[in-house]
Amino acid sequence: MKKIIQYSFVFMLIAIAFSCKKWLSLKPQDGIVKEEFWKTKEQVKASAIGIYASMLDGSTGNYGTVGYIPSLSEQLFVWGECRADNISPATFTSSDDLELINMNTQPTNVNTNWRPFYRTINYCNTLIEKAPEVVNFDNTFTKVQLDNYLSEALTIRALMYFYLVRSFGEAPLKLDATLSDENITPIKKATQEEIINQIIADLKSAEAKAVTTYGDAASDKGRVTVYTVNAILADVYLWAEKYADCVVACDKIINSQKFGLIRGATDNGGIITYNENWFNTLYYNGNSNEGIFELQFDAQRLNPYFNMFSSSISVRRWIAFPEIMDQLFTVDFTNDQNYDIRGDAGSVRAATSTIWKYVGATNTALRTFDQSYAHWFFYRYADILLMKAEALNELGRGSDALSLIYAIRKRANALAATDINPAPSDKIGIQDFILQERSREFCFEGKRWYDALRNAKRNNYERLSILLNMVAQSVPPNLQQSAQAKIKDKNSHYFPIYLYELQTNKLLVQNPFYK
Repeated sequence: MKKIIQYSFVFMLIAIAFSCKKWLSLKPQDGIVKEEFWKTKEQVKASAIGIYASMLDGSTGNYGTVGYIPSLSEQLFVWGECRADNISPATFTSSDDLELINMNTQPTNVNTNWRPFYRTINYCNTLIEKAPEVVNFDNTFTKVQLDNYLSEALTIRALMYFYLVRSFGEAPLKLDATLSDENITPIKKATQEEIINQIIADLKSAEAKAVTTYGDAASDKGRVTVYTVNAILADVYLWAEKYADCVVACDKIINSQKFGLIRGATDNGGIITYNENWFNTLYYNGNSNEGIFELQFDAQRLNPYFNMFSSSISVRRWIAFPEIMDQLFTVDFTNDQNYDIRGDAGSVRAATSTIWKYVGATNTALRTFDQSYAHWFFYRYADILLMKAEALNELGRGSDALSLIYAIRKRANALAATDINPAPSDKIGIQDFILQERSREFCFEGKRWYDALRNAKRNNYERLSILLNMVAQSVPPNLQQSAQAKIKDKNSHYFPIYLYELQTNKLLVQNPFYK
């Protein structure tokens, strides 16, 4: 989103005012926040843009060294993928990363540092608290404009808490802004139910205030619209097992007719033709008709993914699971012109196990470092269809669920070998089919662990075997028995609270598994 750059100077002032190294990283330096800001609608807009800029912020320090703090965009990948089964360690993988893979995470693991998420939450809290005051100073600042900005802050705050609750189970629920030293007080953890309820309340409030469009594609995909709100709501409802509500939220997006699947493959009577621009349209260029909410990296704000996934074996941190083509996408050895577009040259480069979505310039050419601005997808239209399919299946509408799954498969030319062909009445079979299809469709998009956990925990962990099977694939053989024993304790499915936070907030209690 180019407008982020236009407000970079103002955001720098905001960032200085909010920077800190204390509890929850919320403490600002006393000064401009109260006395010099929140007077005009332009300042409110700058603050809203600052929320998005905070999610683009880079890491602190050098990876693998003491004092390193991951960026939020880095953690979106690590939290969603590194305990799952689609990735493997590479040459530059740190000991902290290996802890995640081996289900041996410690409270000192830098990957569990939630500071970037709470930093963004505080930007949101500040706008929610201070923006309404601006109407008293700027008579050109309308209620509609205020509501639009509030919808953005409420939605991003809800999204940040959704990541926290799925990753930690319980976490502090701070809803007021930290504007000065006087605001810094310890807070105990809220329960998962309390956090989920707050997320839903925020999103419902945001839905009534959100815009449908900003008038340009970059803003419509990079800032909160009502469709962003509905997408997050659908995801939250799935997690909370509120399936009818999930379907309603999905239908609001589907019925808008503003989104669609980018054509990948077309079957013309058994002759498959491929859209050579599919990869570039969806992943390289971004902001396509399929995108709903994308983190807008650009040439001025590069993402961290080039070194994380580069094809250079000396620097890359993660690679695709070496058997991913055989086990997930499969290969048609009788016809090399018959392939799933999401596999080789889509999600991965099979020859080098390179995670391709973020480092590929085309389906064959690698990006250069200064082209490392692939967007991060929070939600795209394919996600809406598969979330709806999952909810429909849980509501006993297996036939309708299968129709949506096959629409996704048809777009990608998914191979027949990956079609498990469940009966409409086979709820467990359709669950497995959706979970596998989501793995193919959103490979490396930070969803795999959350998808597996959501399905495993349903009906009081009726399907714990999903996580046990995942560990059997991702953890080295000599550590599998220990890892599977740990995974049987549901408290191990959530991260420990980072040691620094326990030391600085005495009301925090460590997650039970790590005591």
